[in-house]
Amino acid sequence: MQLIRGIYNLPAFNNGCALTIGNFDGCHLGHQHILAHLKQKAQQLGLPTVVMLFEPQPNEFFASHNAPARLMRLRDKLVFLRQAAIDYVLCIRFNRTFANLSAERFIQDYLVDKLQVKFLSIGDDFQFGAQRQGNFQTLLHAGEQFGFTVENNDSFSLQQQRISSTLIRQALAQDNLKLAENMLGKPYSIRGRVAHGNKLGRTIGFPTANIHLHRQVNPIQGVYAVEIADKCGRRYQGVANIGNRPTVDGGTRPLLEVHLFDFQQDLYGKALEVILRHKIRNEIKFADFAQLKQQIANDVQTAKDFFKLNV
Repeated sequence: MQLIRGIYNLPAFNNGCALTIGNFDGCHLGHQHILAHLKQKAQQLGLPTVVMLFEPQPNEFFASHNAPARLMRLRDKLVFLRQAAIDYVLCIRFNRTFANLSAERFIQDYLVDKLQVKFLSIGDDFQFGAQRQGNFQTLLHAGEQFGFTVENNDSFSLQQQRISSTLIRQALAQDNLKLAENMLGKPYSIRGRVAHGNKLGRTIGFPTANIHLHRQVNPIQGVYAVEIADKCGRRYQGVANIGNRPTVDGGTRPLLEVHLFDFQQDLYGKALEVILRHKIRNEIKFADFAQLKQQIANDVQTAKDFFKLNV
């Protein structure tokens, strides 16, 4: 897979391409269905597959901190798309200039001139261009004019309910990890690299691996029983706090803190995947560190009890 940042860095698609456009936030079962179908059509037509993404996501650009919580970072999307054997990912910087681009100019400059698209897979609710003036019907007409096929990538459903990133965020907010897992096709997880912290956990007997959450809004908050996977595929069990640490620093820094059971190795700089298995409680501000220490001990025991029954 080749990552292309910006339309002007695209290679020449002399024979065209098979394209899909979207946020692909979470890369859930619906997205996986879309990508599998895109690859099938591309193979039939002898074309490379291209996924067009936007950074920031459009709703983040327009709504900033009021935007919905992002399920995954761009880096994690790229890992998934590479595993899905997509040929090219075109990452477009979503800024004021791009937001003001008319639907006609987007079709002409991006789809026709640069990508020479031959097959476009898109949702029938897709809107684009300044003032959201372009839609599925606009693309159908453009396809007739410029000679490319536009196909509605039918929504993938679970028990007759359309799978979407919005529904997954709702499931996570309601602590329904099982429903989120069913829609994602795997347990919800957060990836990141372990950074140095204030080492407070060591002083109270619970050393933690700290991962900064580089997101405008987080879809989850609280204390969880988790599995931790490293790049070599080794797995560990532990307990994680996801939030702003109100007892420690007043709730100003979103952070993922993971305490691994019976683990003494150095994890600084290591890339980890933290897999959420069970919600224990919401994040709480304690009166002092003694109360925090006692609660962490209780959380650790709760997590260990959970894994005893669910391994």
